[in-house]
Amino acid sequence: MARRRRDLVFVEVKARENLDDAAEAVTERAKQRVIAAAEFWLASRPDDAQCFIRFDVILVAPRNSRGTSPMRSMPAVEREQQRA
Repeated sequence: MARRRRDLVFVEVKARENLDDAAEAVTERAKQRVIAAAEFWLASRPDDAQCFIRFDVILVAPRNSRGTSPMRSMPAVEREQQRA
């Protein structure tokens, strides 16, 4: 979970040998787990329900020959709540 001002982002991170495998690892079960975590968070912090809520996926693969780690961010599902 990350927050910036009134933006609240729930993030699923998947690391695999390559980015395609990482993307395939974002299963329906993984999505439901992140949604359940968000619902739990919001139930215990009702003021946060007024935030702009977003679900993202971060895909990570091991370092390549250039010494950098390929990474891809994929905004998944967005839902805007009424702001306070």
